Formats: sequence, C-alpha cells, structure tokens
Amino acid sequence: MTNEKSSQVEADKAELKAAWGDLINDLQSARDVIDSPDLFAPEATSRVLAEGYRYLAGFVHHGLERSFHEDPDFPAFRNALSIFNKSTIENPDAIYFYARIDGSQRYLIKAKIENFNHWQGGKKATSGPMAPQYVIFETADGPMSGDTGELSELVRGFRTGFGTLDSSQLQVSDNGEFELLLGPEKPEGFSGNFICTHKPPNKYSKDGAGRYATYISGRQLFYDWENEEPIHLTITSLDHVGGHPAAITPAKAAENLRRMGSIINGQMRFWLDFYDKVLNVNGNQGKPEDGKYFFPINGYNKPNAASADTGGGMSTNVYAGGLYDLAEDEALYIEATYTGDPRYISFHLGNLWGESPDYSNHQSSINQQQMYMGKDRVQRWVVAHRDPGVQNWLDTTGLPQGFLSHRWAYTEIPDESEWPVITAKKIRFDEIDSHFPADMPRLSAEQRSEVIRVRQEHVQKRYRVF
Repeated sequence: MTNEKSSQVEADKAELKAAWGDLINDLQSARDVIDSPDLFAPEATSRVLAEGYRYLAGFVHHGLERSFHEDPDFPAFRNALSIFNKSTIENPDAIYFYARIDGSQRYLIKAKIENFNHWQGGKKATSGPMAPQYVIFETADGPMSGDTGELSELVRGFRTGFGTLDSSQLQVSDNGEFELLLGPEKPEGFSGNFICTHKPPNKYSKDGAGRYATYISGRQLFYDWENEEPIHLTITSLDHVGGHPAAITPAKAAENLRRMGSIINGQMRFWLDFYDKVLNVNGNQGKPEDGKYFFPINGYNKPNAASADTGGGMSTNVYAGGLYDLAEDEALYIEATYTGDPRYISFHLGNLWGESPDYSNHQSSINQQQMYMGKDRVQRWVVAHRDPGVQNWLDTTGLPQGFLSHRWAYTEIPDESEWPVITAKKIRFDEIDSHFPADMPRLSAEQRSEVIRVRQEHVQKRYRVF
C-alpha cells in the first residue's frame, strides 16, 4: 500500500471513529432523558423505566433505517412506526409508511389490492380478502416531526405540505391495480393519480427559492383485522430506473452515524417536550383558557384537527385526547357522538412514553368495526384493568396511568361546529355493567379469547418481513 493510500485510510479510520463517538454521545444524551424530570420524563416506576429503555431502543431501530437506508434516487417504503418502534401516541390500526424522495424528480408508486368496493362508497365485503378501510398518501418537506428535538419545528412555515390523495379519490383498475405519479409538475394531458412535489416561492421560502417535497408518507388503516390485507407498495424514481447507487464512502458513513445519533436524541427529547408544553400532560403550563391543548386527567380536551399544533398527524383526522389515572377497582366510562360520515373511527390507549400498549395480545385499542354502537348512535367505551365482560372494553394491560386517544378520519374535515363531542367519568369497576344499555354485547372468556386470536394473527400478517 502506498504512503498516500495508507495516509487516507488512517484519516478515514480517525473520522469514522470520531463519528462513532458522536453517535455514542448522542445515545447517552438520549438515555439521560429516561430518568430526567427536567426533560419531562414520566415519574419513575419499575415498569415505566423498563418501557423507557424499550422506547429508546425503538428509536435506535428507527434511526438506523433513517440514516443508512434512505436514498431518494433509489427509494423504498418503510415503516415509520411499527411493533418494533412505537411512539407519538401512535394508532394500533395503522401502517405508517414513508419513503425519502427528491421533489425535483419523478416517482411511480404501484400496488395491487384486494376487494376495494368500500373505497368509493360501495358496499363493503363481509368476508374474504379486502383492501384496508382507508389509505392516504401525503407529501411534505423538512425533517420528520421530532427530528430536530426542538418545538420550534412547529412554527408555521417550517414544514410544507404539497398534496394528499386518499382512497376515496384513488383511481383503481377493475383488477385492483393502481399507479400514483409524483413529480414537480403534472405531465401534459395526464389524467391519472398524481401528487405535485414542488411549490413556487412564498413568504416562508428561504432566499426566495421554491420548495420541493422530501418525503412521501401515509397510512393504511385497518377495521377488519381478520380480512383486510396490507398493501405492498413499490416506489421507483423514474429518473434512475436501471441504475445503481454509489458505494458507501467513509465520509458518507460518518455522516450517517452522526445523523443516526441526532435523530435518536432529537426524537427522545421532542416528544416528551411536546407532551409537556403542547398537550400539557404534566400541568406545568397551566390550563389554557379554551382548553384546546390541555390533556385533563380522566377527561378529554377540546377536539383538534391535525396541524403543527398536534405534531402533524394525518391531515384528515380530528383528534381528542386525555389521560387516565385509575386504581385497580376503578374504571373510566366514556361516551361520544359525531355527525357526518367519518371514513374511520378509533379509540386506543398509550403508555406515558406515548407507546401503544401491546395491541396484539390485549384489546388495548378498538375501532368502529370492532366495537358495538346501538341505534342511538352513541359510542360507549370503558377503560379498566381487567375484563368487565362488555364488548367495548379497553385493556390497560396493568398500566395505572396512560394516554387516551381518539381519531375520526374524514375525506374532508367538517366545520368545527360538527366535530365530535366526547365526555368521560370515573366509576367503580362494579358499576361498569349498569352504565351500558341492554343491547351492548357481553362477551364470555371464550369469546374474548377468539377476539385476541384474530388480533394476534393480524399483527403478524401486517408486519411480516418475508
């Protein structure tokens, strides 16, 4: 080996070692969040601490994919959240998918789906393979929510949305195939599915430049966990078909290691800061006059549409949230009413880190198809630590405190005067049955076991890796 080559190898070795050190420092900084009340960590218990380390490990999984396996020239869809990486009070009914893109390029997304009659107003099948209840694609620029670690990313203009397309609008062939084109401008005469990835300069543009999308993301939302099939999506940059990426270099590997550490540290800090200062789950910020972002204990805030103030979220959602705090012999009884025709409705729990509890082996979430609603169209649920025998029970999995989260998804967000209304009250466990009308189904232990079997099989299918 020549002296010149040897010198370069030694320089590369030093740079990569320094980058690894920076990654480890960021990981340690992220770890410090777990037991730091100054950074709004939940009050420590044995379970909270164990879940905190798992929560951090999930961001390590997420950070690795994000830093080493995002290439806008050769993209692939990945899970933004999954059973391996839970956070942000995520929805157990959802596949959260994303791919890194360069909005100046053209991309083609392709898929083949099962029975999709319900997407455009037809009657939904009652058995057999079918498409998810609802699917949406969205394009935006900027980092993913939480990457910076700073709430300043919620400031208007920090992140730009470019366009959305949901399952009510998607053009699908009779045999279940669809294509979606992304690009900075729609080709002349093109009439298929399209989302623009460029916006001209506006008052938020830096240096008067236009903006290009950096991510395509979306959700697949499931109602029927027994029959709805996950959609396999492919994405191709039409400007790089048949090409190949350059081999990784020491400089790129060092950059990726530092980005990985930054993402992990940023995500750990951002969401606890968000829960404290925006949702005010710790009560440190006082109660806003309109109660808009305050998460009360054993109650609900005023519903909100998705926005920067809600940390992003699906753009067609209306959210309502709160916290529960229940002793072993207590339960939380909840009622909600809504108008219009939401495409999707759900209720689920979260631990104090914002992870969903184990929704494969417990009924810690329930959607509109899984629950019962009578002719009076009042939604009724109960949150309790053990099974009270009613269908609309949410299992805390033994967590004495946690998040309450509701979603109503619309093709178009209705006027605020028509948003859902939701109330809750704490009751004794032995009062649960008397709060539900006679038509509420009561489930035996065997029937509940069958519900869990369906959930277990669906979650394995949704996140299968082969």
